[in-house]
Amino acid sequence: MPERDAFFDNAKYLAIVLVAVGHAWEPLRDGSRGVSALYLVVYAFHMPAFIVVSGYFSRNFDAGPERVRRLVTGLVVPYVVFETAYTFFTRWTDQEPDRAVSLLDPLYLTWFLVALFVWRLSTPLWRRVRQPVPVALGVAMLASLTPSIGDDLDLQRVLQFLPYFVLGLCLRPEHFRLVRRRAVRVAALPVFAFALLLAYCAVPRMSGAWFYHRDSAQELGAPAWAGPVMTLVAFGCSLVLVACFLALVPGRRTWFTVLGAGTLYGYLLHGFLVQGARFWGWYGPAWVHGPLGVGVVALVAAAVVSALCAPPVRRGLRCVVEPEMRWAFRQREAVPVQAGRV
Repeated sequence: MPERDAFFDNAKYLAIVLVAVGHAWEPLRDGSRGVSALYLVVYAFHMPAFIVVSGYFSRNFDAGPERVRRLVTGLVVPYVVFETAYTFFTRWTDQEPDRAVSLLDPLYLTWFLVALFVWRLSTPLWRRVRQPVPVALGVAMLASLTPSIGDDLDLQRVLQFLPYFVLGLCLRPEHFRLVRRRAVRVAALPVFAFALLLAYCAVPRMSGAWFYHRDSAQELGAPAWAGPVMTLVAFGCSLVLVACFLALVPGRRTWFTVLGAGTLYGYLLHGFLVQGARFWGWYGPAWVHGPLGVGVVALVAAAVVSALCAPPVRRGLRCVVEPEMRWAFRQREAVPVQAGRV
């Protein structure tokens, strides 16, 4: 088995920490322009970074029997399990006893499993297209002005985030070496500072929902032409921040490198605590909404998601997140060799 690349495990871990911190900050945005700016910057690149890396590691997907088995056990099974679990949990926390389980309407975090399933299935197609990234961008732009797509399987997100996955498919190791050069690392922090300043200025004037990629322009109250324009703008901004993020990711093994192998566990599990925190009143105290509270919430979210990525959690929940299920699939039959034929 090939040795895991520490850089990518580090990148996946740091991206999932930002996902958890972003979710934990969501209830603190009301009335705080600073938190809203931080939230906007984080949302501009944390999922794009995660998706680009996912695309990079999907380059060899060929729809072979073993790949399909892992696609089903690693995405479809967890989707069914966690979609059901989140539905029942939401019934309790939101006091909605009549909420039905719907496998066609992904709840909260589970949309990513649907999206990754669709994207990986489409990988052989993108490998045959001459200009895959521009074509994927065209698909995303069309989706942004098509409100009739609806909520089934969260297809708006599937289509609008598609260019980041396709870009990942097109990347090579040398591209990652380019963004890890010293010059890019030196520029990364000033770029993030400038992005935070822009976000602070934009918060009262622009909806951050453009970076969620879950609605069409019309659903956001904008004219249809704004959808394709904002798709391109968001793509450009996100790629700059993703490059800066990757430039700052350490390439050596660190204490958190081992946690990079369990990011799917942290992703799927932390949502229960984020939803539960509101129900249990953890955001109630006034100090939580001040600068100290924002920092404490970020640290707690980072610690929790780190614990959920740890090897003991992975061993305990592998049966539902990464089950083997070889009993459910046909074994490849050996092709008999005809006598006299070479």
